[in-house]
Amino acid sequence: MEDFVLQGRSVRLEPLEFSHVEGLVAASVVDPALYQWSPVPQGKDETANYIETALAWKEAGTAIPFAIIRRADGNVIGSTRFWNIEYWAWPQGHPLHGRSTPDACEIGYTWLTRSAIRTAANTESKLLMLTHAFEVWEVLRVCFHTDVRNERSRAALARIGAQFEGILRSHRMAADSIPRDSARFSILAVEWSPVKERLQRMVV
Repeated sequence: MEDFVLQGRSVRLEPLEFSHVEGLVAASVVDPALYQWSPVPQGKDETANYIETALAWKEAGTAIPFAIIRRADGNVIGSTRFWNIEYWAWPQGHPLHGRSTPDACEIGYTWLTRSAIRTAANTESKLLMLTHAFEVWEVLRVCFHTDVRNERSRAALARIGAQFEGILRSHRMAADSIPRDSARFSILAVEWSPVKERLQRMVV
């Protein structure tokens, strides 16, 4: 899949590269306490490894990682990615057999520096990514998972119109290296239009 840039009024999502190491280090070091529930790298070595892993997933076709750039000053303010990108095995003769775009995906690994919290950055990033997923790829579902203890993230997902599906027990390793329970949310293609309208109102 070719690289692409997603550009909004306040942020630009550009393909994550090693050239973003210094910017990500500066973004994450401001307030590490923000990332109690998220796997956010600290320092140059951790950040380089973080990018290396993300690019390996990209090479495998399972993820598309981005650096989040604040357009006002060009600074890196965080990162996000499409991942768990799924291509379903539609049977011969089915109208969707042979389609080249993903059928479903997850949006995750999203984090922002302190100065971008409670700004339009996260909402606009979600709007840009969801618009691409539903209107370019024409996916059937976008999924989100967050640590069940992360009340702020759960509230933010509910606020944009994602539907809570339930709790997955011991689903993934948590940021504090324990088996975490994940709260699962999703948006379906048939739900996208009202969700888009809500997000557009939120970023004004």
